[in-house]
Amino acid sequence: MQSKRILFNYLLVAILFLGVFFVGVSVGKHQTVCKVCRPENLDFSLFWEAYDKLHDNFINPETISDQEVMYGAISGMVKSLKDPYTTFFNPKDAKMFEQDLAGSFEGIGVEVGIKKEQLTVISPLKGSPGEKAGLRAGDQIIEINGKSTFDISIDEAVNSIRGKGGTQVTLTIFREGWKDTKEITIVRDTIKIDSVDWELKDGNVAYINIRQFGETLSADFKKIAFEMLASPAKKIVLDLRNNPGGYLEVSQDIAGWFLQDGSVITIEDFGKTKEPKEYKAQGNASLITYPTVVLMNNGSASASEILAGALRDNRGIKLIGEKSFGKGSVQIVIGLEDDSLLKITAAKWLTPKGSSIAEVGLEPDIKIQMREDDVELKKDAQLEKALEVIKTLE
Repeated sequence: MQSKRILFNYLLVAILFLGVFFVGVSVGKHQTVCKVCRPENLDFSLFWEAYDKLHDNFINPETISDQEVMYGAISGMVKSLKDPYTTFFNPKDAKMFEQDLAGSFEGIGVEVGIKKEQLTVISPLKGSPGEKAGLRAGDQIIEINGKSTFDISIDEAVNSIRGKGGTQVTLTIFREGWKDTKEITIVRDTIKIDSVDWELKDGNVAYINIRQFGETLSADFKKIAFEMLASPAKKIVLDLRNNPGGYLEVSQDIAGWFLQDGSVITIEDFGKTKEPKEYKAQGNASLITYPTVVLMNNGSASASEILAGALRDNRGIKLIGEKSFGKGSVQIVIGLEDDSLLKITAAKWLTPKGSSIAEVGLEPDIKIQMREDDVELKKDAQLEKALEVIKTLE
């Protein structure tokens, strides 16, 4: 009798177990597990309510593109973070962004950013329509084709300024020292960026001008470095003015020519999320014995600030010119499934000695400002000072 009762209990447990198992399978078939866990208190019903109201009440509902609504929603989500360098690129804009880093695009050849909540020229590229029209680093762009830039995002501004070669864009500009704004109309063109060039000055000074830390710079710099090493050059003036930056890895490559292998060039500060990461010079240090000074201005940003800070902190190299732009944040680029992109600020750059670059910039050791009449007379007071200083160095 006892054995029958035990057997019955085992059977009961087995039946209950199988029952729970099959119920679980049945329920599981009708549930969708999200790829990313979202906050439990985030209710998207308001979004869908607004979506339905748009379709029900907009005067031209047939013009509503659900794809554009989705892109707009993502852009709004990104914009709510109030970080000008965290941006969303739809597939068309993503392609333009990639062309920029490749060094060829159509537009006016001006890098822009947000500074003190105002759309600002970071730098006009050398020989570009923007530079020829008189734009300068630090110029505030108040309007684009008569439309206010208040609260505009960087990607919106780029889309408005860009266009096919031969077409025009009118920028309303305000510059420090001006009483009023000025309208400047610029004809767009195909922009091809030469990453670097060099020339010999005063018999033994190599003047090296790096314009952007794009895809081709590492190879281009290697070529000119060997030319320079075979020349009478004994000293270097490195010009990073109006250089808007580019790839960190490329600035790391260039630092490897000037610094001992393993020298810290920058520190990636993630805040409280994880431990900081050091990036170190990798290269042959072939230019480490050359006395060097660096030229910079308000248009020196991002990777150019990293290189300038690394050379000063590691070798005591003097920075000459004006305070740099202060674009010291780290963006990671993440591709989405339809070829759109998210560029997300993930960290901030610090110099090897731990000074923040973001929003602060680098103060020059020798401050020389370009005056209005210097530009008109094509006089380069900053370069003249750099050549004067380099003559005293051994």
